[in-house]
Amino acid sequence: TLGLDMHLVKVEVRRMGGGFGGKESQGNALACACAIAAVRNNSTVKMRYDRDDDMKITGKRHDFRIEYRAGFDKLGKIKALDVKHFVRCGWSQDLSLPVADRAMLHADNCYHIPNFRVESHRLKTNTQSATAFRGFGGPQGMIGMENIIDHIAFSLGLDPNIVRKRNFYTSEKKIKEGINPQKSHYGMEVKDFIVHEMMDALFEASEYQTRKIKVKKWNKENKILKKGIAFNPVKFGISFTLTQLNQAGALVHVYNDGSVKINHGGTEMGQGLFQKVAQVAAHVFGIPINKVQITATDTTKVPNTSATAASSGSDLNGMAVKEACEIICARISSYFIEKYRANNNDVKFEDGRVKGSNFDIAFEDAIQEIYTQRISLSSTGFYKTPKLEWDRIIGKGRPFYYFAYGVAVSEVVVDTLTGEFKLLRTDILHDAGNSLNPAIDIGQIEGGFIQGLGWLTTEELVWSKQGELKTHAPSTYKIPCASDRPKIFNVSLFDNLNTEDTIYKSKAVGEPPFMLGISVFLALRDALSACGNDWPNLIAPATPENILKAVRSMNGT
Repeated sequence: TLGLDMHLVKVEVRRMGGGFGGKESQGNALACACAIAAVRNNSTVKMRYDRDDDMKITGKRHDFRIEYRAGFDKLGKIKALDVKHFVRCGWSQDLSLPVADRAMLHADNCYHIPNFRVESHRLKTNTQSATAFRGFGGPQGMIGMENIIDHIAFSLGLDPNIVRKRNFYTSEKKIKEGINPQKSHYGMEVKDFIVHEMMDALFEASEYQTRKIKVKKWNKENKILKKGIAFNPVKFGISFTLTQLNQAGALVHVYNDGSVKINHGGTEMGQGLFQKVAQVAAHVFGIPINKVQITATDTTKVPNTSATAASSGSDLNGMAVKEACEIICARISSYFIEKYRANNNDVKFEDGRVKGSNFDIAFEDAIQEIYTQRISLSSTGFYKTPKLEWDRIIGKGRPFYYFAYGVAVSEVVVDTLTGEFKLLRTDILHDAGNSLNPAIDIGQIEGGFIQGLGWLTTEELVWSKQGELKTHAPSTYKIPCASDRPKIFNVSLFDNLNTEDTIYKSKAVGEPPFMLGISVFLALRDALSACGNDWPNLIAPATPENILKAVRSMNGT
């Protein structure tokens, strides 16, 4: 915008009040306008959209029309699948290319399809330029696949979950026993698939089979209010699909009183990234977390940062900070091993102390001594995600380092006279690997699920023929609120270590839980199936109007 070299521009990002993708690219227009005004007026410039203008201008999640043809046997095993995505991108390209790509990469969700074709059409329209949003195309690809599974089950008169199990990828357990892993439609081996075990565990914990029988009984006895219960699995790939973005840097200072200050390339937007990264540093140094401070993200301290996106914030920045801390620890260890002639090189940093075979020193005292010996107590750290190899032109390779998994069961009741519904209960079992912070991760899962619920049930976008957004205020655009959460909401973490060498064997948890909201949409369809013998043609979002249309199309009213 200003024609300046990057080293002449300082960008500092403090805590944000939520992100979810909308701030990834579309804040740039405001930033450029402010920069020009600041330079010309030689003064600070602040710009803020009016809420109504913000909703009209800022892009939304890409909406998809999905067409499919499926070939399957009488047991529901899919033999071949042809899927077409029609993506509304808006007036500019923005991030539509990678969003639509990721939708294609997640079009299989948890299922191995031996003959699979996915075709994507990115459509330029006279509407807002659609942009990133939590899941980044993954949700659209997955709901298409889950819809196909339900449709196959309906046409065969089978339980949808039987069809799901018959099409799952080979489990990690069987692969360890010697069975070869299966490959996805883009050629990546799926070696860590654990949904079989997660599904069984969740069905037992949620009493799914018993409740399924009760739902059927209820629907036979009640003409107006119909209940539905459904399950959905999630397999979400973790990494940027643009390989060069999978890198991070960090800067760590240890002060001579033993306190620690950190800067890294990730931004905090309420997802708990700073807390997790501080925990990593505290763990490496063996000190209390209150001794660690993380400063606002700053391009003069850590340059060339990637977006805090793709659920990879902790994976990338946590590892970069860990490396920087370990470099400092190695300097400290070398000094004390030489000084005390320790019997071995195993120096430990724990419980606020530095310990060797023949010495035990308080961390603060050790740091003070290192300082007097003129040994550097600062270090940079760098991390790049390994094993990635992706060619998007031919659509083959390994775009993801690993997969995060989750499963959900939701139960709803629908008023077939009005189309209104209530979410009665949701049970979730999610795979966060060896969780860095279970409280934060469970919060992310709960919030992600509710956001997914809103995406598929209440958040309807209405456009005029001229491309003007008509639902641009809280009175017309309905996001879920606290009263929309299920009365019974059980969320648990699955006990599982990441098979890849991530930060302390944890897994990303930002985006994957969002797709668990699909279980609510499937439960609504299950409820509608009790209204007639036809396939319930329910369109997302499942607003009361769309639910009522589906009911009337089934009973002929």
